[in-house]
Amino acid sequence: MSEWSATAVADTQEDSIGADELLQLVSFKLGEEEFAVDILLVQGINRMAEITLVPKAPAFVEGVINLRGKIIPVVNLRARFGLAGAGSNAEARIVVVNVENRVLGLLVDSVSEVLRLPAHTIEPPPSFVAGIGTDYIKGVGRIADRLLILLDLAKALARQDVPEPEASR
Repeated sequence: MSEWSATAVADTQEDSIGADELLQLVSFKLGEEEFAVDILLVQGINRMAEITLVPKAPAFVEGVINLRGKIIPVVNLRARFGLAGAGSNAEARIVVVNVENRVLGLLVDSVSEVLRLPAHTIEPPPSFVAGIGTDYIKGVGRIADRLLILLDLAKALARQDVPEPEASR
């Protein structure tokens, strides 16, 4: 097989893999809306823990928790996205994620499920989305009769927005 045809076969195989790719996601709720993040970013899902307030932290940073001897900042995603906030409930969870080599806790109303979603069911975010802003949205997935907003955590939790625990002392 010539070099050109081997490359063409490889390119064709990559295209077919991408079209049939299954995304593995962890879905959670903020109010009535359902969001999801790539499962590879998630290190754990924890029940609510005692959160220690951090002076002068941004309004969406709830504080820090001690998780197995490691101090982790906790971001309230409702506050981060400017959504009306309900108080903590029995279903609230802290989803521990690793985003660009930083471990953070995400305070969410509840964790729904781990699911597999075919890549072809993901559509780009509408350009006129209000509220969260399309910078934080990777796409919108369709699952039967529900919509799932896929978040880009690297953009939603930009380094300049969320202080490191050591810097906040």
